[in-house]
This record gives sequence, C-alpha cells and structure tokens, in this order.
Amino acid sequence: MKPLRYLLAVAVVAGTIVACNKDNDSTTDLRIRLTDNPYNATEVNVDIQQVRVNLQDDSTGWINLDTRAGIYNLLDFQNGIDTLIAQSTIPTGTLKEVRFVLGSQNSIMIDSVLYPLTIPSGSESGLKIKLNKRLNAHLDSLVIDFDAALSIFQEGTGDYKLKPVLKIK
Repeated sequence: MKPLRYLLAVAVVAGTIVACNKDNDSTTDLRIRLTDNPYNATEVNVDIQQVRVNLQDDSTGWINLDTRAGIYNLLDFQNGIDTLIAQSTIPTGTLKEVRFVLGSQNSIMIDSVLYPLTIPSGSESGLKIKLNKRLNAHLDSLVIDFDAALSIFQEGTGDYKLKPVLKIK
C-alpha cells in the first residue's frame, strides 16, 4: 500500500509542476525596439504615440503595449544602435501585426532647415507591419528597422513625405 501512496504523491507533485510550467508559458514579455539604416539628413523625427500588436487574423485582437511615446530621431539609431520603445506582457501566441500610431510632430532636417514630414494615414490607421511570428514563452524581442533611406520622398513642391519601409530584423 505504501508504494501506491508514494507513487500517487509523486504523480501529484509532477502534475503540479507541469501545470505551473504551462501557466508560465502562457505569457510573453514582448519588447519592441527601433533602429534605422544610414540616411543623408541631419534629423528624421518620427512622433510615435502608441505601439499596438495583434495576435489575431482580424481586427479583434489588438493589444496596446506600454509605449515610451515621444519624438524619435531615427538617425540616432544607426549602425547597430537601437532603443526600446514599447514593452508589455501579452499572451503567448503568433504575432500577426505590429502597428505604430503616430502623432503630428514628424519632421526632417536637411541643410539646417526643418521641414514637416507628412505621413499619409500615419496618425489615423498607423504604420503597419504584417508578420507571422510565433512568440517565445517568457521573453521575446522584435527589432524594427525604420528604413529612412527607402521611406522618404521629396515631392516636386519641395514637401517631404514618409512612405515607411519597416522591416523586422
């Protein structure tokens, strides 16, 4: 009878450990970092207000991350330098989309002249990156390369527009 009790006790302890590990695997501390490739300007300022992620294939799964809102000079984050812009603990799953909601204080400085940087629909729907990344349990990071060199266009009027080219590194 004692071996049966011992076996039962071991089974209960093992089950508890497995259950605890499953609970720990159900969330991910997700960190979003920003970097940029070199670009020939003095400043490329992007007003990031919110970073959101979606774990669904539709519009129902949006999660607002704890975002360090502010104006980021993309050129400060070149040559392997990046910065943490958002972080939150979210359910572990497959990340389908990342969205940057932008404010209106976007600008570019060229030859000591600061120009407004227009971002079509940037403040309304945000800048979106589609992906299909299975998140690691406990901790996962994404480095997003905001490629200014491929994203900025000067129109015939002299105005600057940002049509973002965002890549996951």
